[in-house]
Amino acid sequence: MVVLVIGATGKQGGATARALLDRGVAVRALVRDPGADAALALGERGAELVRGDLDDPATLLAAAEGADGVFSIPWPDLTDLQGDAELRRGRNVVEAARAAGVSHLVHSSVSGAGDFHRNQPGWAEGRWDRHYWESKAGVDELVRSGGFAHWTILLPGTFMENLLERSYLFGDWSSGTIVTGFAEDTRIPWIAVDDIGQAAATAFTDPGRLDGMDVELAGDLRTMTEVAMILSEVTGRTITAPVRTPQEAIEHGLLPFMVNVVERINENGSPARPEIPQALGLPTTDFRTWARRTFS
Repeated sequence: MVVLVIGATGKQGGATARALLDRGVAVRALVRDPGADAALALGERGAELVRGDLDDPATLLAAAEGADGVFSIPWPDLTDLQGDAELRRGRNVVEAARAAGVSHLVHSSVSGAGDFHRNQPGWAEGRWDRHYWESKAGVDELVRSGGFAHWTILLPGTFMENLLERSYLFGDWSSGTIVTGFAEDTRIPWIAVDDIGQAAATAFTDPGRLDGMDVELAGDLRTMTEVAMILSEVTGRTITAPVRTPQEAIEHGLLPFMVNVVERINENGSPARPEIPQALGLPTTDFRTWARRTFS
């Protein structure tokens, strides 16, 4: 088996590439710069590096030729979040995979895309970011209808790794204070990116288990107060996550465009739950275990 991994130097693509290589699967890593450190590290682990660009269908087709599977994770244009880049790039991946005769496509989306987001309170009234959700769901639908012999859509919750760097949701908490607008009782579904990679690798190597499925992924449900408590316990530092409204969080550094995201999660949550992947026999990591592994 040969699997072309999109985004192989990123969080999810990198985790998928590593999990596949660990299982003895040949990985073809799509990279924009084969000389970048992350690309070179993959090459040292045995991945074949191929130059490609999601905005250049010809490079995608060339990369997909001869591959049995494709791991898909198209990303939006962060300089134009209301543009069509994510849907267009997703279509480019699906069409290139189909034209190359790829039989198996595993795609990573986001928890709640599809029926959940369209049926959540506030959607019909236009309260939530319609473009974000419909872009995600649009690519998912391209995968389902793409004519592939095998397909799986992964729907991960919030990455635990988002706490390792300044993120839109949590800011820079190096001073010991996590900036958050999540309510005191909002339980966030957290997922370690390595678990996403393992789920993707399972979909490729044991397609009967996840074939034709949308799989919500979470390893733990934790409030931000619990997250701060665990980080304090593991690091030996005092880490706090003061409960603030989204508007109060803006005054402390939360980016204004994240208010809509936080308010939606506070009101409607996300459907990812640890028992979903566990019932499918997929490995999951709880937040305390991840924190000990990461910070100890």
